[in-house]
Amino acid sequence: MTVTTITDAQIAPKDYASDQEVRWCPGCGDYAILKAVQKACADMGLVRERTVFVSGIGCAARFPYYMSTYGFHTVHGRAPAIATGIKLANQSSTSG
Repeated sequence: MTVTTITDAQIAPKDYASDQEVRWCPGCGDYAILKAVQKACADMGLVRERTVFVSGIGCAARFPYYMSTYGFHTVHGRAPAIATGIKLANQSSTSG
C-alpha cells in the first residue's frame, strides 16, 4: 500500500481508499459503511498518517485493508485493547 502526503485542502473521500480490491459479497452493507467512513474522514479532515483503523475477525474486519491509513487486524475480541494501546502510546493518533 502506498500512502502519499497531501494537504488538507486537497483531501477527498477517494484519498482514503486503498489500492486493495474490495472482497465483500455483492449487496453487502459493508460497502456503504466503507464509503460513509471515507467521506466522514475527508469531511473531518483527518490526517491519514495519524489515523489508525483496528479490526477483529470476519468479513468486516477487512476494513483496514480498504483504507489508505494505518490499520491493524487483530484476533477475536482484542480490537478494543489494541486500539486503546495505540491511543495511549501515540496521543496524536486517531484510532477507530
